[in-house]
Amino acid sequence: MSSDQSAPEPNGVAVKVLATVDLGGEIEGMAGRQLRMRMVTLEPGGVFGPIHDHAGRPGLVYILQGTITDHRNGVATEYGPGVGWPEDRTTTHWLENRGTIPAVEISVDIVRQE
Repeated sequence: MSSDQSAPEPNGVAVKVLATVDLGGEIEGMAGRQLRMRMVTLEPGGVFGPIHDHAGRPGLVYILQGTITDHRNGVATEYGPGVGWPEDRTTTHWLENRGTIPAVEISVDIVRQE
């Protein structure tokens, strides 16, 4: 699938929060925000969707294992181990694992505290 406009339903995804830091006490003006690190596993055929943006939630992704296909602006880009991508206010995308082994990423972002 190569179109951002037709992301399949989310499936085959496990998300584990590894750590968080309350940024309110660390950086002036960041009250109510936290730095979050997660491990996301996409099983073969798994989809991390729906289409979503990162406005107000910037982050970085690093691939540990497998290959993740990032769908943005009608373009599908594959990323393998050791490679990742930024997620900023202009990012609107969805992800999938087209491979035969689980794909594992580390995602670090700034989010509003829950």
